[in-house]
Amino acid sequence: MKTNSNSYTIIYSAILVVIVAFLLAFVYTALKPMQDANVALDQKKQILNSLNLRNLSNEEAEKTYNEFVKEQQDQERVYYKCSIKGKTVYVFPLKGMGLWGGISGYVAIEGSDMNTVYGVYFNHEGETAGLGAEIKDNQKWQELFIGKKVFSKSGEIVLGVKKTVKVPESEVDAVTGATLTSNGVDEMLKDGLSAYNLKALKSEASLKSEK
Repeated sequence: MKTNSNSYTIIYSAILVVIVAFLLAFVYTALKPMQDANVALDQKKQILNSLNLRNLSNEEAEKTYNEFVKEQQDQERVYYKCSIKGKTVYVFPLKGMGLWGGISGYVAIEGSDMNTVYGVYFNHEGETAGLGAEIKDNQKWQELFIGKKVFSKSGEIVLGVKKTVKVPESEVDAVTGATLTSNGVDEMLKDGLSAYNLKALKSEASLKSEK
């Protein structure tokens, strides 16, 4: 076949495409177990971050997760029952929208009253560095949630982020210069926690405390 003919070019290109596609599929299949393991490990680290167990190596994270996270439970959504420092703590995964894309987080709530925040961790897909990205990068801001109350006296979920804090028992100052991202976190907290049957868990905790 003439190497300068159109048929040669078409056949050569088709064979090359098939070979490249095969190699990409092979590499993807070979690396997928490693990728899945990395995703699972990252999720475990985020859960541990919400329990105020941070900056752990991969080996430490695996060991610590197995030590403190006792059960993975499921109502309509997955959540985690943990035991840490003699306390039962529930960790609830949340998802929402920020300014430029999805945001997510984990909120840890003390099981003794199902109303006190033990810790939080937030993540994002593409918020602006130094502004919206502070929901992930600013550990001190995340620590402001510790001890905040989830419910009002009337039983409504009031844990949130506000530009002007009026109820310091349950509200945290918004990230400076990131009002829309902060609003996204506020909505994620209220909508996300509302999706879980926290009141039932709270009632269960109250009954246990009375015994």
